[in-house]
Amino acid sequence: MQGTVDGFSYGMITPLTAYVMACLGAALGLRCITRSLRDDRSWRPGWLALGAASIGCGIWTMHFIAMIGFQVEESRIHYDTGLTILSLAVAIAVVGLGVLAVGCRGANTATLLVAGTFTGLGVAAMHYIGMAAIRLNGDLRYEVRTVALSVLIAVVAATAALWAAVAIRGFLTSLAAGLVMGVAVTGMHYTGMAAVSVHLHVAVGTPDSGDPAHSLLLPMLIGPVLFLALAGVVVMFDPMLVLGDGDWNRAASRRRTPAPNTQPPTWSGSAFDARPGTDRRGYGPGTPGRRDS
Repeated sequence: MQGTVDGFSYGMITPLTAYVMACLGAALGLRCITRSLRDDRSWRPGWLALGAASIGCGIWTMHFIAMIGFQVEESRIHYDTGLTILSLAVAIAVVGLGVLAVGCRGANTATLLVAGTFTGLGVAAMHYIGMAAIRLNGDLRYEVRTVALSVLIAVVAATAALWAAVAIRGFLTSLAAGLVMGVAVTGMHYTGMAAVSVHLHVAVGTPDSGDPAHSLLLPMLIGPVLFLALAGVVVMFDPMLVLGDGDWNRAASRRRTPAPNTQPPTWSGSAFDARPGTDRRGYGPGTPGRRDS
């Protein structure tokens, strides 16, 4: 028996909210990666890690906000806690490896293709691990060609995002890239959901067990959402975003260039030689105890 699937049980509220979270995570991540390329070596790993975590949390939050609107009319839905947490860890870890590769090796074609493919497969793995966490009175089945299309969208979106992180420097252009990436990631999710069908078990009257979907998802979403908010505070208080790219470059150039005549002259002679204008004991003119020879 085939179940009746509804992916928009709350109307457009869940898709729009999911899209906003995907855009927020992407925009924050892109700015952090861009910032890492302009910083010295000591701070670069921190910015790359913050960028990877922002993108990973944004994608994961998008997925499970969208899943709040997913219902099967004939069965109650639950989620396995362990697999749900694993999907978040996969999202952050895989995006982190892709971001690290591009941040350290640059945006050459080979690196982008490898890192983008790997990251896209990781995003798709996050999605389908999250789907595997669903518990209901039936089985989920997938249409293979639609699944393949969703994976392709994930790979293209990840490659484009990594390229944008390195090639796009301005704040507004990074924001636009985040909006485009949000469309791609959300489109990948709903393409994957279009491949889903539910085949119910015969024993439809089997009592439900476990926590309801909302009681698990809503508390788990609080952590990643708060993280994205804190990441946003860190990014927005960064001097490069406050000053703007051009002013940041000029300010950094002034910091690197010492002001003229600010350094006292150095003495390169031996410690046993008298400095110019002093006697052998180092006394200058007018110093008590000086003996002019």
